[in-house]
Amino acid sequence: MKILKREQRVKILSGLVEGVGVNATCRMTGVAKNTVLKLLRDVGKVCAIHHNQTVHNLSTKRVECDEVWSFCYSKQKNVPEEKRGRFGYGDVWTWTALDANSKLIISYLVGLRDAGYAFEFMQDVASRLSNRVQLTTDGHKPYLEAVEGAFGADIDYAMLQKIYGVERAGEARYSPAKCIGTRRAGITGNPDPKHISTSYIERSNLTLRLMNRRFTRLTLGFSKKIENHIHAIALFAFHYNFCKIHKTLRVTPAMEAGLTDHVWELEELVAMLEESEKQARESD
Repeated sequence: MKILKREQRVKILSGLVEGVGVNATCRMTGVAKNTVLKLLRDVGKVCAIHHNQTVHNLSTKRVECDEVWSFCYSKQKNVPEEKRGRFGYGDVWTWTALDANSKLIISYLVGLRDAGYAFEFMQDVASRLSNRVQLTTDGHKPYLEAVEGAFGADIDYAMLQKIYGVERAGEARYSPAKCIGTRRAGITGNPDPKHISTSYIERSNLTLRLMNRRFTRLTLGFSKKIENHIHAIALFAFHYNFCKIHKTLRVTPAMEAGLTDHVWELEELVAMLEESEKQARESD
């Protein structure tokens, strides 16, 4: 396979992180689809490694968690009988944890919305923190045991459950139902009622949907393979944390969290990929 020049790789990644679908990126850059997908897989692995090596020992004070729905291969109702019950076919959920102060994505996990993934996700969140935090999640019940298993009593934890009105019909059915109230419940420790909120994580969920074609609700750009979906999330998290200047912070979340001293350019990400490829060739 032809090796792309750095400038071509940067151009491809620029499209992917700005919400352009794979097919549209191919048309814009003149690069074959398999080449774009290979670059996504390769750079996704590098992004995941960099996240695991860099995002840890955080002195975070407030953490918000949520889950974002998407689907892979096809909508759940359209999954063929022989593929039903297999991960990567139908509903897929992306678990995310956000530092409410620096807006840093602390942890992310692609999986199902069950107790097993909740436990794995909260274990990863806890491993990246250096001190006691206030945590807010929605009312998803698997969080209860998962948070206790990951933090024990060393956390101030609260649930925020939103109450929605009747779902809309007709053309408005794709808009969310109106929120008519909330219920706040302290679960563990002494959470500050003023900071029992999931507003920041929900806003980052919106950014995820806007900047990643795979999460658009009405699109043909949905993921066909779960592996590509996972790599796309890794690329998004890296770009969001290290490259994208947050409007209210005027720096990137990684800079605000003290993880880096500058705004990363995609050229630096491609340089990391090239170094990884060089090391792989030398080890062969």
